[in-house]
Amino acid sequence: MDIDHLEMRDLQKEAARALTVYSATNNFIYQFNRQAYHNSQNWYKAVIKYYIEQHGDLPSKTGPAKDVKLIIE
Repeated sequence: MDIDHLEMRDLQKEAARALTVYSATNNFIYQFNRQAYHNSQNWYKAVIKYYIEQHGDLPSKTGPAKDVKLIIE
């Protein structure tokens, strides 16, 4: 799955959906910080890629995150 074509706002929403289904411990969050030190766009992409590895597609399309309703929507 190529997520490089997603707009920044879509990256933010997909990452937000993905994060809701995991326990956000320090160690869990740190794995993304290592991949994207001081770069929020890469951080969002790292979260989304992790979710895709676990569930096979974008958070809005499959797995437990597809049922997440964001306040902004």
